[in-house]
Amino acid sequence: MNKCYENGGWVVLQNIHLMQKWLPTLERRLEILSEGSHKDFRVFLTAEPSEHQIPQSILQASIKITNEPPQNLKANLLRAWSNFNQETLDSSSKPNEFRSILFSLCFFHSLVLGRRKFGFQGWSRYYSFNMGDLTISADVLYNYLEINDKVPWEDIRYIFGEIMYGGHITDNWDRRVCSTYLKCLMKDELFDEIELAPNFHAPPAFQRFEEFVEYIETSLPDESPLMFGLHPNAEINFLTSEAETLFNTLIDLRGGTTSHTSMSKEERVSIRLQDLLNALPNDFNIRELNSRMEKKPPYVSVAIQECERMNILLGEIRRSSRELALGLKGELTISEQMDILLNSIYLERVPDTWAKVAYPSLKSLTFWFDDLLKRYAQLEEWTTDYILPKSVWISGLFNPMSFITAIIQTTARKSQSPLDQMCIQTEVSKKTKDEITAMPREGCYIHGLFLEGAGWDIKQGCLRESVLKELHTPMPVIHIKAVTLDKRDTKNIYECPVYITSQRGPTYVFTAQLKTRNDPSHWTLRGVALLLQS
Repeated sequence: MNKCYENGGWVVLQNIHLMQKWLPTLERRLEILSEGSHKDFRVFLTAEPSEHQIPQSILQASIKITNEPPQNLKANLLRAWSNFNQETLDSSSKPNEFRSILFSLCFFHSLVLGRRKFGFQGWSRYYSFNMGDLTISADVLYNYLEINDKVPWEDIRYIFGEIMYGGHITDNWDRRVCSTYLKCLMKDELFDEIELAPNFHAPPAFQRFEEFVEYIETSLPDESPLMFGLHPNAEINFLTSEAETLFNTLIDLRGGTTSHTSMSKEERVSIRLQDLLNALPNDFNIRELNSRMEKKPPYVSVAIQECERMNILLGEIRRSSRELALGLKGELTISEQMDILLNSIYLERVPDTWAKVAYPSLKSLTFWFDDLLKRYAQLEEWTTDYILPKSVWISGLFNPMSFITAIIQTTARKSQSPLDQMCIQTEVSKKTKDEITAMPREGCYIHGLFLEGAGWDIKQGCLRESVLKELHTPMPVIHIKAVTLDKRDTKNIYECPVYITSQRGPTYVFTAQLKTRNDPSHWTLRGVALLLQS
């Protein structure tokens, strides 16, 4: 940089987001070099979007250029195909196979990029797929076709799905989606002009690069969720999420919700705090609960653990609310934490200090507090005589996985089977929770789950397509039990992940088995999952 500063020249510093500790040094150096430099001196910086901030002065002094994939599927496909040329198409000793598979690879690349816009139903986490993945995969494809007499489909799918693109993926269910795409796109039928997406077939045996471009321009249908294997409801989900983000931003900029009263912000929050404190139930007496039973079976242990966590949450709500109430009266100095709590309650959002000791939830404060009272009521009923409810509202537990573990432990002790040989088996009933009159012989009944990405046919007892505009389908009571691995039902079954909230990812609980008449891959690409909260 010093040399180019004096004599002229270009300096390129790549991936500066990886050098967080060095960025202040760079910032100071650029400030010094910004004056009196040679007229041909230029500094180019590259960085990826990062949770760590690039210094403000660097951003302000720079001409910023972003390189992002297009939102449109056609543009994505054209951009992917433009990485190659006629020379690339003619380079292989198996030109027809190479061209067809390369086109399918570009379409796959466009799908995994475009699927991101559908949020957590598309991918449960964010992945930085890029053009490097595509070009390296194309090189791998070329090499494998050259050294094999037949197309090694299994090897190609594994390298693309588990290494090249799969190397970005950290969630096993997202990895399953990636692998399912490749199973649909990378197979022998590809050479017979298989349908890559609804109303879009693999191109004929074109010879020229421009013919493929023209085919994309003229034959690719208008973009829709169906092109990605998703239901049209996924578009509604996406647009709803975009609208919520916009309105939340507007509320933040305005500083609160519209009010038709003359009360100040502090007065409204003070009244709200009093209402919350008046409705807040008493803590559970953990010592008394423990004293009722010396040997605690798994279900009892779960109940007591849930009560302990409920006490922690109630205690935090009570402490912080009273502290803020005193601050609003002028008896305490308003601290930064109290000010954050004040703004959260005013904006009808669950305060961070409460959320840290609570359960994952996306609800507004009013609905969240109502939900809290219902959870308390279930625990109160459960711990009265330690009798398990006929149907457990599993959505109302802090740690639903502990309840699933209790089912496995109880069954394993009863059958004297090793724990590592047990697994969960689910069966969807045709009843609602009010129609359940007795507990099952094995396992438990659970309710409170919602199906996202598909609907449920109660008469046939299997998955069906979603009804348009019905984003979350309430499920009937589900019978959940533990069985040995060799007795697990796998025929006509879709292995469905169960999450606490629609943000999926880290809120995963367990895997349910849902009956299906379609191929399970159909529901995999639909992004079908069970949610404990709608």
